[in-house]
Amino acid sequence: MPTFSSDGVDIHYQVAGEGYPLVLSHEFAGDITSWEPQVNFFARRYQVVTYCHRGYPPSGVPDDPAAYSQDIQVEDLYRLLQHLGLEQAHIHGLSMGGTLTLGFAMAHPKMCRSITVASAGAGSDAGDRDRLVASWQALSESMVTEGMEKFADSYARGPERVQFLRKDPAGWAKFHAGLAAHSAQGSSLTFQGVQMKRPTIYQIQKKLRQIKIPTLVMIGDEDHPCVEPAIFMKQNIPSCGLAVFPQAGHTINLEEPELYNRTVLDFLTAVEAGKWAG
Repeated sequence: MPTFSSDGVDIHYQVAGEGYPLVLSHEFAGDITSWEPQVNFFARRYQVVTYCHRGYPPSGVPDDPAAYSQDIQVEDLYRLLQHLGLEQAHIHGLSMGGTLTLGFAMAHPKMCRSITVASAGAGSDAGDRDRLVASWQALSESMVTEGMEKFADSYARGPERVQFLRKDPAGWAKFHAGLAAHSAQGSSLTFQGVQMKRPTIYQIQKKLRQIKIPTLVMIGDEDHPCVEPAIFMKQNIPSCGLAVFPQAGHTINLEEPELYNRTVLDFLTAVEAGKWAG
């Protein structure tokens, strides 16, 4: 099982295919297996790198709450590319992985041939922020006290996840089972250290305007907490395009894999041909 050490924490990764590197960073409720439809598709053309964030077995699960933050996730990704000897790659993330991708682009712009930010920005509404943080604190505690299986039963049926259940019950069941099997400690500490403490999309407006990297933002039109942040990114990142999937929720890479893959491929092809405006 390939791993490398990031400040003493083992990070598990996988590499599939040959070609220009494409690195995929998963969402909070997913893990390395969440990218299966994308690995199967893109490994025909690219060297596809997937990995599990710290807190997600088989990566290490640190006990220290201070070992979890978005900045630390950015550093883990940087060290992964260094470990693989990659000077530059297409960087791609969904949800938590999407905001991580933005952070990585700001910290290491020369390592990004392009960035794709999917289903990102939940919790950015300043008017609702305090209520959200309080609810997230309760959620993070319930993962430990009540267990991940009970948490998954509720979380996977949220208003931005039911679209997946409606369209692909078998795929949703696999997603649900994977979430229920996550580390309660790792998930809880990730929620507390990343989701509850990272800056909102609106708070990084000046930094968004400084991004010169070809950027694709992707969103499901029924992923309500992320729609306005997606539009905000489109309005503020100079080289940004926005793709909106109809009647789609949060987990668009699994919910609409064919449309998702084709949209991303068209973007990467335009970037590599020098045809992406920015």
